[in-house]
Amino acid sequence: MLTLNFIPFPQLTTNRLLLREISKDDAADLFLLRSNKNLMQYIDRPIAKTETDALDLIKIIITALKNTDGITWAVTQKDNPKLIGTIGFWRIQKEHYRAEIGYMISDAFQRQGIMQEAISAVLDYGFKVMYLHSVEANVNPGNEASVKILEKNNFIREAYFKENYYYNGKFLDSYVYSLQTKNY
Repeated sequence: MLTLNFIPFPQLTTNRLLLREISKDDAADLFLLRSNKNLMQYIDRPIAKTETDALDLIKIIITALKNTDGITWAVTQKDNPKLIGTIGFWRIQKEHYRAEIGYMISDAFQRQGIMQEAISAVLDYGFKVMYLHSVEANVNPGNEASVKILEKNNFIREAYFKENYYYNGKFLDSYVYSLQTKNY
């Protein structure tokens, strides 16, 4: 079984990015992401209506970190601490050495290779430091950008589930992608 320790918080760096711990000070920036209908269209969670909703999410992130059930990084530029996105492992299944990856990036920073840098750094951490055996991604089939970036990172689509998820009065389909350490 995985034994995880996120103290001190593992900051990750890439050529352009600093992936750092999310704090309550990020609530306004996180609210901008989580209240953006375009960004949230494929994330089956309620759209944030107030900054308090973002603070509630930050509390969940902090609790998951303390319990080593998940780890989420604020995606920032090296020269600017402002949160422009998030990325992390949640639903860590310690007994199976598996975690689910999730990510989002501000509209203003899409199609610049930023999320690719963040995913590479996080996968590297997941496989080489956390000792994950596999990483899963659950994706709405309509989210072509997410599908492309997963496939670019050698994730394999393992399943297509029809109407397996009920959200907001609708049954939705989902893809499940996976990446094993041997294919990383």
